[in-house]
Amino acid sequence: MTATQHLHSPPLFDLQETADREWTIRITGDLTIAVAGDIRKALMAALTGKPLTSLVIDLNQVAGTDDYGALVLYELKHRLRLPDDRFRLLNPPDLIKGRLAQMTGTDARPAPPGPGLFSFSFVTQTGERTLEILKEGGNFISFIGALVVAGMRIAGKPKSLRLNDMVRHMKTTGVDALPVVALISALLGLIMAFMSSLQLKQFGANIYVASLVAVSMVSELGPVMTAIIVSGRSGSAYAAEISTMKISEEIDALVTMGFDPVLFLAIPRMLAAVIVIPLLTMFSNLFAIAGGLLIGVTMLDLSAGTYISQTLNSLSLFELCWGLSKSVVFAILISGVGCLRGFQAKGGAAAVGHAATSAVVTSIFLIVLFDSIFAVIRSYWG
Repeated sequence: MTATQHLHSPPLFDLQETADREWTIRITGDLTIAVAGDIRKALMAALTGKPLTSLVIDLNQVAGTDDYGALVLYELKHRLRLPDDRFRLLNPPDLIKGRLAQMTGTDARPAPPGPGLFSFSFVTQTGERTLEILKEGGNFISFIGALVVAGMRIAGKPKSLRLNDMVRHMKTTGVDALPVVALISALLGLIMAFMSSLQLKQFGANIYVASLVAVSMVSELGPVMTAIIVSGRSGSAYAAEISTMKISEEIDALVTMGFDPVLFLAIPRMLAAVIVIPLLTMFSNLFAIAGGLLIGVTMLDLSAGTYISQTLNSLSLFELCWGLSKSVVFAILISGVGCLRGFQAKGGAAAVGHAATSAVVTSIFLIVLFDSIFAVIRSYWG
């Protein structure tokens, strides 16, 4: 079945049933504000009463378009109430492909290869992924440069730093995260003390449970566990907040008004993280030692004074500074990755979730990687 409609001015469209209850519309001419109203009415009239389950719109012959042409497609999808996988755009012009996909919420797909054509999907996907990695590397270098420039600007003009925002982020990143950090650290210290006591008490070395818990938490587990908790809680929040602003074009508005987005959004978050994550790490160490103290007093017949004395004897200033220096590096990684993923977000609402997930996964990977690097450095340092 074919129905060709002539509008007051180009474009024309051709409506065909290409499969069982699947219809294809081929539009030719310009799809602009001059004809948007006419073609919208004509398309709706032609589709009214059709028992369609999916619709394909071929834009290969569209010479030019604008936002009003994209709005026609959006209105068509909205009126027909078709899911995204049942409403497709084929062969959109390259210059407007992204705009159409954004405004209509659809996937602007190229036409499928014809008979006899081979799709080198593996080669294509490998090349696309390589280009994405190179682009991400360029974005990372650009972000580092923007941070350096913003830091120099703050050094020259300290009032450009948004202190109120930094204090607010210190509260959300540090104070609000303290209960969960304290609970997990206390349970971790309790578990370590209990498991180590099962072995050490066989040799009458119950006192060394305090040393094991203190040294392992202060130098290794305290900074790592705190960083992982903060990355899942605050790193994802940084990415979600900034990506939402990016998708809603608030960041573009900041640039238009003359504000530096990195200075305005990233620097307060990063400084807040660098300040509060070492403090959270210290609280994590204290609560873990308290958890170990509970096991030492209740199960190992150690007095509180003996346990605390052994803990202080086993720790040194170097151990404390080593753990805190790691937490500072972890704070930079968590906040930097969260902000970077937020700035890289593109698309619709799904991009917010993707940015948050990517920020958490990347942060945890970098935390483990840099912790391994610290372990190698310490082994050669010793």
